[in-house]
Amino acid sequence: MSTLTIALAQVNTLVGDIPGNTRKVIEFSQRALAESTADVIVFPELTLTGYPPEDLLLRPSLDLRIERALNEIMAANLQLCVVIGYPRRIDGVLFNMAGVIQSGQLVAEYAKQCLPNYQVFDEKRYFTPGRHPCVFILKGVMTAISICEDVWFQEPMAQAKSVGAQLMLNLNASPYHQGKQSQREAIVAARAQEGAMPVVYVNLVGGQDELVFDGGSVVVAATGETQFRAPAYKEDLFIADLEFTIQGFGLASKILAPIPSNHEAVYQALVLGMRDYVNKNHFKGVVLGLSGGIDSALTLAMAVDALGADRVEAVMMPFRYTSDLSKNDAAEQARRMGVRYGSISIEPMYEAFMTQLAEEFAGTKRDTTEENLQARCRGVLLMAISNKKGYLVLTTGNKSEMAVGYSTLYGDMAGGFDALKDVPKTLVFALAKYRNSLGEVIPETVITRPPSAELAPDQKDEDSLPPYDILDQILALYIEQDLSAEAIIEKGFARDQVERAVRLVDINEYKRRQAPIGIRISQRGFGRDRRYPITSGWKLGD
Repeated sequence: MSTLTIALAQVNTLVGDIPGNTRKVIEFSQRALAESTADVIVFPELTLTGYPPEDLLLRPSLDLRIERALNEIMAANLQLCVVIGYPRRIDGVLFNMAGVIQSGQLVAEYAKQCLPNYQVFDEKRYFTPGRHPCVFILKGVMTAISICEDVWFQEPMAQAKSVGAQLMLNLNASPYHQGKQSQREAIVAARAQEGAMPVVYVNLVGGQDELVFDGGSVVVAATGETQFRAPAYKEDLFIADLEFTIQGFGLASKILAPIPSNHEAVYQALVLGMRDYVNKNHFKGVVLGLSGGIDSALTLAMAVDALGADRVEAVMMPFRYTSDLSKNDAAEQARRMGVRYGSISIEPMYEAFMTQLAEEFAGTKRDTTEENLQARCRGVLLMAISNKKGYLVLTTGNKSEMAVGYSTLYGDMAGGFDALKDVPKTLVFALAKYRNSLGEVIPETVITRPPSAELAPDQKDEDSLPPYDILDQILALYIEQDLSAEAIIEKGFARDQVERAVRLVDINEYKRRQAPIGIRISQRGFGRDRRYPITSGWKLGD
């Protein structure tokens, strides 16, 4: 019996920082040698550029920078096999490549065959698919390489098996959405059984703009059994000892980090995504309007968990319609979480605007204009604090509100990052309860009272919207499943509620195009994977 020791480098890269990512490859490789007897270390897809590099792949100096990085890794003379991902141009054609470095030499390369071009993926814009398998000898074991999407299709595994592969190393940059880990493991299990070989699946971890990569790297036996699982949302080096005998391959012992519950996984994704966006873009901290409502309360909790209380500032901006309960709840949560907290009334600003607009507004009735003006006063205050202190403004709109346009351009939409952008209102409530289960930081009255924007006397969200438990179901069917209005009505929803919700989604595309980015947690978020025209004559119906 022999043992193949595999180091799984579940790393958090920075897109575009090729020198920094190269240093990380060398550091993790040296660490693998210091902490174990690793024979091979496997990194994620496009390690050197980070994922997704988008149009950085079109930069003229890309080839030179990648060549320098590969030469630096080879010159480090690492005493183990290094398998890494990078873009590589051959005869003018760009490939999504994985390379094998042994004894200071690049000994093998594999070009990704299955290029995803759906949802958030856009690889056919840049890459040409490969056509051939790649197998190299690793401590006597015929070892194949594949990259991410390749494992979702049968052909790359069949090719590897046909040329005698006994082990598959699969490099990944697989972004999170709800339920993704179980989905991945089922796919990897199917490929392992088809190929009659173990699959080592190494995933990226970390936030990149609206995407979060959740790690959860696995080793799956030829039987389809997951025998090793790395923790989700954690950057680290993980060691798996793969024993091989005449009978086959298997791990000496199972090490299975638990798969987080849905609410835990979503919360961790939001926290990691916020942390990396703030830190990778070098913001000193964050500031947000704390209204006493549940969206800003949850956002504050996530901000403190992501960055620490010393880098978070919360501002209450009351008006005549702001209830004492809202003021008290906001102050109490700020106290519990230990953040800097202040209160700035928008009353003088609002009155100054109304005075200047008196002639323009003469003879008109009060409407949403005055409500939006309140939100815009608050937006001005937060952006001023941001400019002065170098803080990122966190907006707090949830997916339900973003969908139907229940927000104010240049008001509560003014800011740089919206962690809740893909989180429907019903899930906001569930996440607030989840966070309080870890330690009660959100006052209970914030969770239990009816939601209100408090832009008018006795205002409630459901005065102008269907109840959120109904609205969120309609929105999920329309936005995430692309069902028509008639198809949604056939599922038992009231025609008037469906038609109103669908119409609001359609006419508010212009708002969403101007909204801050936010973290994607569903299979269809607003952003990279939902691209509808602003100007459109499409009519709702079938």
